[in-house]
Amino acid sequence: MDADADIDHGAPLTPYKQLAEILKARIRRGDWAPGRAIDSENRLVQRYGIARTTVRRGLIVLADEGWLFAVPQRGWFVSDPLPPEAD
Repeated sequence: MDADADIDHGAPLTPYKQLAEILKARIRRGDWAPGRAIDSENRLVQRYGIARTTVRRGLIVLADEGWLFAVPQRGWFVSDPLPPEAD
């Protein structure tokens, strides 16, 4: 998925999975370096026009895949090292 894509509510892929793919593409592109914080959940809600629970679900998918980790009261950070590509 394109790093500059928007959420397509009519697409067969659910919005949280679309968000996960968009954020993964942004990490690959270098928008956020390993060890650095990504945009806040509130900023992602505003940018993509989706509910906070949808954003959180997408972030959890990326955490489960090893792309992100959460730091309580600080936010979400890019994993260092990044997971190997499964492609």
